[in-house]
Amino acid sequence: MTLLFFGAVSLLYATVGQAGGTAFLAVMAMASFSADEMRPTALLLNIVAAAYSSWRFHSGRPADWSVLTPLLIASVPTALIGGFIVLNERLYDVVTGLVLLLAAILLFFRRAQRDEQSNVAPLWALLAVAAIVGFVSGLTGVGGGVFLAPILIWMNWATPKQTAALSAPFILANSAAGLAGAYYSGQMPARDTWLYAIAALLGAVAGAAIGLRWMSQAATQYALAAILATAGVQLLML
Repeated sequence: MTLLFFGAVSLLYATVGQAGGTAFLAVMAMASFSADEMRPTALLLNIVAAAYSSWRFHSGRPADWSVLTPLLIASVPTALIGGFIVLNERLYDVVTGLVLLLAAILLFFRRAQRDEQSNVAPLWALLAVAAIVGFVSGLTGVGGGVFLAPILIWMNWATPKQTAALSAPFILANSAAGLAGAYYSGQMPARDTWLYAIAALLGAVAGAAIGLRWMSQAATQYALAAILATAGVQLLML
């Protein structure tokens, strides 16, 4: 059953250009994974899903490196630093629960996507946002894309299509840095992570392929918001 949930949330996230780190944490919270396993497992699954999404979004068209470069420069070091920090189980539950609830709120109130001309983002703002999101990514195990995407769209720094293309490599790089920090701090993924990784990859492939053909983007976002909110509340009540 856990495998099905990993595949399902990966599929849902892929339809909106995300890897699924927050939902992976939600699934593990509801399945009562240990705190020491949750972060490295989620980061590893992020890498698998985001690697495929990065290839899919950038095959045939280059990334917007004028935006992606400062995002990576600021976020990767802070994601690594966040990965070095090991919170005690209760504090991790509270922090991750709050992160999941915040992600649910951002998804629920996320503005409807539409293609429009984006504004040029101030360099200092990109660096500041990326540094904060990167640290949270490494500290908790989220990929960061679920926070980055709404900010880019709300601030009109990127169109929805540009945001999806930027999110995948951002998640990939930050998850890799965070996982390196988690490994260094002694945390290891769950024993059956290779099975979860296969499920996540299959979900990402299916989600990227079907897009919004059978499910509206609004319905996808609300379903994910409900999953994240449920898991967030559960963690806070442990």
